[in-house]
Amino acid sequence: MSAGTPEASTAAPGSGARLPARLSALAALGAAVVIWLALLGPLGALLDHLSFGGIRHALNTPQALQPLVISLEASTIALVVLVTAGTPLAWMMARRRLPAPRLFEAGVILPLLMPPLVIGLLLVFMAGPATPVGGLLARVHLSASNTFFALVLAEVYEAAPYYVLGAEAAFAGVDHHLEQNAALLGDSFARSFRRITLPLAAPGLAVALATGWARAMGAFGAVLIIAYHPYGLPMQIWTTLQESGLARALPFALLLLVVALPLPVLAYLWSARSRTSPAAR
Repeated sequence: MSAGTPEASTAAPGSGARLPARLSALAALGAAVVIWLALLGPLGALLDHLSFGGIRHALNTPQALQPLVISLEASTIALVVLVTAGTPLAWMMARRRLPAPRLFEAGVILPLLMPPLVIGLLLVFMAGPATPVGGLLARVHLSASNTFFALVLAEVYEAAPYYVLGAEAAFAGVDHHLEQNAALLGDSFARSFRRITLPLAAPGLAVALATGWARAMGAFGAVLIIAYHPYGLPMQIWTTLQESGLARALPFALLLLVVALPLPVLAYLWSARSRTSPAAR
């Protein structure tokens, strides 16, 4: 009997410890499901309140799709600017090739932290018609006030931090020793970047680019201040909501989601797949 006592005493703690662990796991799973459902709740509400007739009526009105065209054009140009100017900055930040790198990072993060409405107000003081920058823009027949150029400018400022920080993380994930080995083997920087750095960073760059696209398409705060005209999709949603009510604005909201969200979702799936593929490991 004394020989069986230690077995009973050792079995009890193990079985007793499993119950709190299982309860903790269930509680964590329940919390995760609740948060997930809460995050998707607005999208479900949008789909629940939409009707095919309402969508057809809203999109069949004269010039209904013009804001979509304007948003697509402006966001495409903004993305070209981000890739052209933001990619070198992101690479140098990732490789610590800049003096005072923390200062440069802070300069990228600050616009991300500022409310978009504040960005719009500050853009007025920086590039408005009455400023020195505005005078220089006027010489080349551009204006940062209620023009297509102003719309692109606002989208660039709202989307740039997302792209640059995402691209920096993508480049930082590439082992720089591979680039050094390529240089030792005689590859130029351009060849090494094209054959090693870019392919390895491509999934992360795609996520950064797609996130920048979504932010540019959905830019509103800064746009409201400096580019009320011409209407892009976010401004079309706002003005329709003010003039005709929520029901008339919902089809344009759905249109914005259909255009802005698929690219980030696909980029995220590609990035996740590349991280879990055997080649990545």
